[in-house]
Amino acid sequence: MKRKIITIDDEKCNGCGACIPDCPEGALQLIDGKARLISDLFCDGLGACIGSCPEDAISVEEREAEPYDESKVMANIVRHGANTIKAHLAHLQDHGEDELLREAIAYLVENDIEIPSEFRKPVIDRGPELAGHGGGCPGSRLMNFDMDASPCEEEETAAPESMPSRLKQWPVQIMLIPPHAPFLNGADLLFAADCVPFAYPDFHEKFLRGRVCLVGCPKLDDAQHYLDKITEMFRLNDIKSVMIAYMEVPCCGGMIRIIEEAMKASGKNIPLAKQMIGIKGDEL
Repeated sequence: MKRKIITIDDEKCNGCGACIPDCPEGALQLIDGKARLISDLFCDGLGACIGSCPEDAISVEEREAEPYDESKVMANIVRHGANTIKAHLAHLQDHGEDELLREAIAYLVENDIEIPSEFRKPVIDRGPELAGHGGGCPGSRLMNFDMDASPCEEEETAAPESMPSRLKQWPVQIMLIPPHAPFLNGADLLFAADCVPFAYPDFHEKFLRGRVCLVGCPKLDDAQHYLDKITEMFRLNDIKSVMIAYMEVPCCGGMIRIIEEAMKASGKNIPLAKQMIGIKGDEL
């Protein structure tokens, strides 16, 4: 993919190493007396290292590069201790990278690593499922319930009064789910416009059962961000199938376009089904 990434002018670089501490992601190392970018995966392209170079040898260019991978960066960062973790989170926050910040904090929560106090959100009721975690927002913590069988594995639908939830994972909002979330791999995905569960009375049994759910609104959220993120979801995971449940209103058509473009951009050919829901809850 084409994205912004730093470049180092070998002629100007004197090997002083001043840039190294300003790259908590670990993308830079001194090799053979010169600063080197050791991995595209670790460089976010935000250029925190530029200002510390006394020789003006570092700049940002746009070129073909491997996508930045926050989970791999965090795995590298945590080895260097709390101060490096704090510096990385502050770096993301200062540049307005809210999605990457959420992914970084989710990584800390998942791996029982203490979150720096200034990045913890207030939690009124931590609950037993967060015991032992260093903090963070429980609303974006990755959870895989996986408690229900696929549609073909169950004999009979329960009576409405005792019908169980068919939700397999948390979170469900597209904006909160990182492309590397473990429950995506090998899954049947349901992309649901966020009005669908309110309009369609049998949403859990007809659409959600046996699927991983991703909810969003192409009108209210950033469509380009959706496209980039869903492309990465398709690229990084073995997705078995995709179902799109959307409303009859015109703006919902954007969800279909985003997912079809993301599939094309990922180079994957995944079975795709679509279902339009009327504003009165009927299937159209």
